Amino acid sequence: MNQPQMEVYIRILEQELVPALGCTEPIAVAYAAAKAREVLGKVPQRMVVTCSGNIIKNVKGVVVPATGGLRGIEAAAWVGAIGGDSSKELEVLTQVTQGHRERVKEKLKGHSCQVKLSPNNAKLHIIVEAWTGEDSALVEILHTHTGIVQIKKNGEVILSQQKQELKEEQNLTACLTLESIFDFAESVDISQIKFLLDRQIAYNTEIATYGLKEPYGSNVGKTLIKTYGEHFSILAKALPAAGSDARMSGCELPVVINSGSGNQGMTVSLPVIACAKELHSTQEQLYRALCISNLMAIYQKRDIGRLSAYCGAVSAAAGAGAGMMYLQGGSREDCSKVVAYTIANVGGMLCDGAKSSCAAKIASAVDAALLAIALTKEGNGFGSGEGLMKDSITQTVEAVSTVAREGMQYTDQVILQVMVQQ
Repeated sequence: MNQPQMEVYIRILEQELVPALGCTEPIAVAYAAAKAREVLGKVPQRMVVTCSGNIIKNVKGVVVPATGGLRGIEAAAWVGAIGGDSSKELEVLTQVTQGHRERVKEKLKGHSCQVKLSPNNAKLHIIVEAWTGEDSALVEILHTHTGIVQIKKNGEVILSQQKQELKEEQNLTACLTLESIFDFAESVDISQIKFLLDRQIAYNTEIATYGLKEPYGSNVGKTLIKTYGEHFSILAKALPAAGSDARMSGCELPVVINSGSGNQGMTVSLPVIACAKELHSTQEQLYRALCISNLMAIYQKRDIGRLSAYCGAVSAAAGAGAGMMYLQGGSREDCSKVVAYTIANVGGMLCDGAKSSCAAKIASAVDAALLAIALTKEGNGFGSGEGLMKDSITQTVEAVSTVAREGMQYTDQVILQVMVQQ
């Protein structure tokens, strides 16, 4: 791999492996609201938040961090507008105080934030409109959680990002191929990515450890260990599940995300970290395995999109499976088989929003990856023509992506309809 290609892969990791405080969908709403307040120059008196269905789905059941247990788009918008710092992007709520929380509760009593469903077909779309007196501000986010494409003040356009510029940025991952992922992971100068991966290891390990100690959500991680012990095969599932337990319940520790998701960021990294510890792998081996797992997950999600009816824990777990297989001496073909066997098994898992049961889905997805590793080691597996399995891993990923992107479009609409029914 030449240096220009290497730099593109490093840039992908820099863009994808960023810290986030709390579930990224309510955080994106808070970020937009904080930016709107900044443009307005004062805390709004009222707001209208227009969101795509997938944003509504992922905000409905999750605790917004720094709010003291509040849920919903209105809470996310008001805490961002009152106490958020937009310069911190997905860590926008790190400076929220008790005073801010009290003001949020007062605003919520006044029902001064209206939520609307976006008519835009984009899966990730947020518009925050804010007013104080005759002054107004508008902030629009599209496709990525911090991708601001338009800002207005009193109707005057301050920023308007060209669609072509946005498209080019999104197409950065178009260069990803299975071979090039392994080429990069095996040849990159570790010093160029060490900071990114050290942060991922530190942040995600901390919240997982915290989730195992404290009562959060459904306590999936704690239940796994209590029931089955602390063998590596259990820890690989329990650690990311515990991190999700904490994160979905409003824990204010940050995580390093993958493909726009903290749950996917933990799923793609923590099983690999546990595997490296079990095998007494060197730190360099762990770094290279994390390159494989992270990029493999991004590669799978590239054509699906950040938000869909397809549970992203599956692609993240498949990526983690490839990383764990690599640590166990597996060849490129072995690692690729693990990805294919994982998604062939649990590729139909539904995303019905962010909530406590995400931890259980993570555990199930990682369990499928561990089974895929065992099958690969034994020379067993699924053959071409069986379901969505194709002649190559590339074709298999494309097949699953097509089903997730196109076949599950209507499923996504039905899920949202069922979820919002009272």
